[in-house]
Amino acid sequence: MQTTRMLGSKLSLMAAHVAGMIDLVALPLWVSSLMQARALNTQQAGMLVTLYLLGAVASSSFFAPRLNRLRAHVAAPLGFAAAAVLFVLLSMAHDFTLTALLHVAAGVATGCGLSFTHGTMGRMANPHRMFASAHMALAVFGILFFAGTPVLLAHFGGDALFLLFAVVSGCAALATLCAFPRLQGDAPAAMTVRREARLPANVWRVIAGLVCMGVTQAMIFSFVTQIGLAHGFAQASLDLVLVAVGIVNLLPPVLATLLQHRLNARYLALAGPVLQTLLALTICQSGQFWLYAACAGVYVFVMIFVHTFLFSLLARLDTSGRAVALTPAMLMTGSAAGPILGGALALHVGLFSLGYAALAISLVALYSFGRVRLPDGAGSTGGADSASDAASDAASDLVSDSGSDAASKMAA
Repeated sequence: MQTTRMLGSKLSLMAAHVAGMIDLVALPLWVSSLMQARALNTQQAGMLVTLYLLGAVASSSFFAPRLNRLRAHVAAPLGFAAAAVLFVLLSMAHDFTLTALLHVAAGVATGCGLSFTHGTMGRMANPHRMFASAHMALAVFGILFFAGTPVLLAHFGGDALFLLFAVVSGCAALATLCAFPRLQGDAPAAMTVRREARLPANVWRVIAGLVCMGVTQAMIFSFVTQIGLAHGFAQASLDLVLVAVGIVNLLPPVLATLLQHRLNARYLALAGPVLQTLLALTICQSGQFWLYAACAGVYVFVMIFVHTFLFSLLARLDTSGRAVALTPAMLMTGSAAGPILGGALALHVGLFSLGYAALAISLVALYSFGRVRLPDGAGSTGGADSASDAASDAASDLVSDSGSDAASKMAA
């Protein structure tokens, strides 16, 4: 029974991660659908997605510091349920101002649910493995999304995308309502200490680097289809590239799990922006389809793989869970700037200028990651605690729904 409950809890976190991080998968079709269904230019479409992401950033920034003061198993399903309703309204709204306001509101609702989801993941026995499993679920969803959504949009129009988002958020709301892990709430003294403690400087340096990587990620991936069209590639071929992206994205969670104790998180952080830049420049400059497709196919891989190690590193550097609860804010701050920055550059300079913008932003990320100074051994484990320490931490943070010992649940 305990194993079944723990499996249900993990599945609920995975479902919530998929719904909350859907922008990571859907950005290209989101921008394209807004342009086609609402007759918007690149800058307008990018701005709407940016407003959604800014709403999520504001929400995450508000709720993350309050992770240990609010009931996560209540806040998470409420957030995703509200998001589902707002996406339904978005499918019916065609006034630009109303559409913009609904994007902001949907972002706020999603950011709420996702902050409590990631904060809970960070306090489990093995945050690295939990986050990798959640990304695996997102990758599987991405394959289905890219395989079926273009057909759906071709038959029902661009507004159907928001109905799909509503279904995904509704499923997350139901899953978290039924099986979300419950955080311990009977230690007010400990919670007070955690609220007063400041996040270490190393945490903020990692966060700043991740924000920069998020900007580059969103800026390029939001317009990867438009870049391909500008190269003269066929739309059908570009749709296949997006399917390939979903398939390739199955690999980083698996590799991150297998290599958890073999790779140094700080070295990966330094390599991430470099790889992003090389891929972005090739996508923007190469007129050969095979080279464009290869780089576009693995572009998201870099962000997922590196972020998995940095997620568990943040969980080690800040055991209160507040740093990882800021995951939506740190990623979506970057993602919010990416679409509107990319749209503005594409409109006023040209799509191929995005590669050079990626280079400039990656230099900032390298500077931030380069200033991170880790405790001895922290980087080599990918930021994960030892098995015994992690189980001990988790036992103090999580409790069974039935009042059973939390450590036995974490071991399961």
